[in-house]
Amino acid sequence: MMKITVIGCGYVGLVTAACLADFGHTVTGVDIDPAKIALLKKGTSPIYEKDLTPLITANIQRKRLFFQTSLESSIKDAEVVFIAVGTPSLRSGAADMEQVMAVAAGLAKYIKDYKVIVNKSTVPIGAGKQVRKIIQDRLGADIEFDVVSNPEFLREGYAVKDFKEPDRVVIGTDSPQAQRVMARVYEELIKKGIPYIQTNLESAELIKYASNAFLATKITFINEIANLCEAVGAEISTVARCMGLDTRIGPQFLAAGPGYGGSCFPKDTRALAHIGRTSGVPLTIVETVITANEEQKARMVRKIEDAVGSLQGKTLGLLGLAFKPGTDDLRESPAITIINKLLADDALIKAYDPQAMKEAEKVFGKTISYCVDPYTAAEGAEALVIITDWEEFRSLDFPQLRKVMASPTLIDLRNLFTPDEIKKHGFRYKSVGRG
Repeated sequence: MMKITVIGCGYVGLVTAACLADFGHTVTGVDIDPAKIALLKKGTSPIYEKDLTPLITANIQRKRLFFQTSLESSIKDAEVVFIAVGTPSLRSGAADMEQVMAVAAGLAKYIKDYKVIVNKSTVPIGAGKQVRKIIQDRLGADIEFDVVSNPEFLREGYAVKDFKEPDRVVIGTDSPQAQRVMARVYEELIKKGIPYIQTNLESAELIKYASNAFLATKITFINEIANLCEAVGAEISTVARCMGLDTRIGPQFLAAGPGYGGSCFPKDTRALAHIGRTSGVPLTIVETVITANEEQKARMVRKIEDAVGSLQGKTLGLLGLAFKPGTDDLRESPAITIINKLLADDALIKAYDPQAMKEAEKVFGKTISYCVDPYTAAEGAEALVIITDWEEFRSLDFPQLRKVMASPTLIDLRNLFTPDEIKKHGFRYKSVGRG
């Protein structure tokens, strides 16, 4: 087995480090945040992700997974070094490569023998060559190394499963030596028959962006069809189901809702659109998807206004703050846009989320009230709005809700229920894509 270092213990880096250790490699996770490293050394994950904490704990106990803040000592014996730091959006939409390039520059000081440097971060086309140049310019010695692109395709809430049972593994490099090294890294998956694609740097870098942009397009398309359904009296659930039964289309990502969010789709669509513009190949479909997704969030606020009238001074209960169930991640969650617009119209917000309350407080501070359960959030509310489709919201006690609410109005932005089942409880009901 191999000695591997993963730089960046955020969402992608932590999952990568834990899963590679579980494959039998000796892995060191490095992060500049000493508080985070202190938590990890105790086996405590700083993020909420299904199955991740026990994986970390088990591999620490097996002495296959280590965490530290020192870059120098972690690089010395490593055969492979993964870069897994953030690439947030700049104002232009381009990916901010500052952290990636800073890591590359730092690495160069400590490379004394052949190593494979792997971009696990989502980076624009050409980033691999930039990383190589930065390292090469600083090495000051004739030391061989290779740079590989190995994009991640992890779904929050299913990241451990996705790493261990991926649809594909993509390796971007023209170096036969680096290809051999990466085949050893992923030997466990290759043995299982997981599709293992070797290509050049540029293709690997584009694959991640193209994949995420296509999925974002699919979500945005069904949302626009849902809006049309409302106008013409059609039923989006039936339309989407019948579309999904076509094997050329498939059923995934055809659930109408308040728009996509999260750590990947928003920034990756913006980055891909920026790449298209700067390359002289405008990606008009992707540009339109970005615009339509923002409009979808605004449309959800209008839906709430239509249900309760003027928002000024009205109390609203909100269920779900994370961008999707199974995570505490609020990054670019539709809930952020919706809440900010509601607050701008002087609504009073009481919110509940099973996992994301601490993260929400970092975003909203004291501008909203944080509740311990759905019923506290609903107390005194003119309407209850479901924003995130957590499983526990499917079994709400509607008689109890009706007792505590000022007005029995449910605005279901995830179509968890049918109009008939809600109306029988005496609620006014609004959803998405039902005419």
